[in-house]
Amino acid sequence: MAGRKIEIMDTTLRDGEQTSGVSFSVSEKLTIAKLLLEELKVDRLEIASARVSEGELQAVQKITSWALENNFLDKIEVLTFVDGGKSIDWMLEAGAKVQNLLTKGSLNHLTHQLKKTPEQHFADIKANIELAAKNNIKTNVYLEDWSNGMRNSKAYVFEYLDFLTAQKIERILLPDTLGVLTHTETANFITEVRERYPNSHIDFHGHNDYDLGVANVMEAVKAGVNGLHLTINGMGERAGNAPMASVIAVINDFLTDVKVDVNETALNKVSKLVETFSGFRIPVNKPVVGANVFTQTAGIHADGDNKNNLYFNDLMPERFGRKRKYALGKTSGKANIQKNLQDLGLSLNDEELKKVTQRIIELGDKKEVVSQEDLPYIISDVLDSDTIEKRVVVENYVLGHAKGMKPSTTLQLRVEGIQYEAHAQGDGQFDAFMNALRKLYKTHSKKDLPDLIDYGVRIPPGSHSDALCETIITWKREEKEFITRGLDSDQTVSAIKATEKMLNII
Repeated sequence: MAGRKIEIMDTTLRDGEQTSGVSFSVSEKLTIAKLLLEELKVDRLEIASARVSEGELQAVQKITSWALENNFLDKIEVLTFVDGGKSIDWMLEAGAKVQNLLTKGSLNHLTHQLKKTPEQHFADIKANIELAAKNNIKTNVYLEDWSNGMRNSKAYVFEYLDFLTAQKIERILLPDTLGVLTHTETANFITEVRERYPNSHIDFHGHNDYDLGVANVMEAVKAGVNGLHLTINGMGERAGNAPMASVIAVINDFLTDVKVDVNETALNKVSKLVETFSGFRIPVNKPVVGANVFTQTAGIHADGDNKNNLYFNDLMPERFGRKRKYALGKTSGKANIQKNLQDLGLSLNDEELKKVTQRIIELGDKKEVVSQEDLPYIISDVLDSDTIEKRVVVENYVLGHAKGMKPSTTLQLRVEGIQYEAHAQGDGQFDAFMNALRKLYKTHSKKDLPDLIDYGVRIPPGSHSDALCETIITWKREEKEFITRGLDSDQTVSAIKATEKMLNII
């Protein structure tokens, strides 16, 4: 058994596309197919169901044409039906050379859906296999609902397999169609089939309805299957199929007596592309490919990693083309911030680090998400604020904007201990704020405010956080220009903070 090869068939483009609301275009299917075969290096692709639509036919034609030119045609497979040769005709038009024939793997399905006897079904299947062979099409056979067949009509399953193993077929495909198997049943059922048909090529096709897809795959491999059917991101009907990334990681780390050819460094890249094309969002905690799975949040974890990689496991992010991150938030602590500073090539003294940490905690308490890209902006804002003596404080403000009415602001300002209040309208909320501010300064200080000559807003480049935007305002007073910055999750508030800094400078 040492070094036994497990074939990986990806069925994202067929079974994965049965995810509710997902439909790939022709060009998207071709792009995904190329990536799966050339970069991820799966052994086989199930790309479509026969006779579904004109668009499906075009997609298969595009893929088979490319595959023929690049010596991949024998790796391209299509789901077909026992339909008197109609699927075979479709395949010939599509240019495909391997069919995955859908047949009944339980007596319940056979009796109630097809309303046929086993003998009638077997005769139809034999005719299909022979017709395919005449047209140089190879045949693999699905036993639909096989898992319930083994539970409730085992005699029928073995009668069928006795018949099937005498036919000219390449592979027997055993699906847990409804995702009902436990890991124990999977092990026992596959073992029974394996022992009875030791020379047959057997694939296992797991679904994830009870979140047991990966566990069942593990047991199927240990019981001796030759191939596995997986999808990118676990896409598929209902709860989806056994997910590619998790299964490959499990096999490589825990089932070391078998081998797969899948290139695990490409898993994340392929996962993101399929997410983009499908619109099927990856949960942030999805093993291997989720956004958060290589992110340490607690400060104690970052501290442990600093000291001796105490919170590392074998799932190293670099294996999958990813990088470990340390989250910034109310639980992150100084160790997390130091890790992020190291990555950015920045350093702070203890006092500065303490202030930055406090600011990040404050943002976390507001349920804001802070990313590494935000960090330089936070540092700049915190340290800049510390250098300015606060003689003028924006004490309170109310910003109002109602349909059919001009935006308005009521402003309370404290200047060297004395409080002032004003109300004004403007073309926008910040304009209304500035008009109220001008009123106060005109009335109480007899001064004019500097002219606002430039106003810019930016978010940290590459940031996926919702925490921060930075407003940069350029002011001019008596031919002298100066800049102030404000940082907040709200654009108007960040502009007000930048304005408050200006008031303390003039």
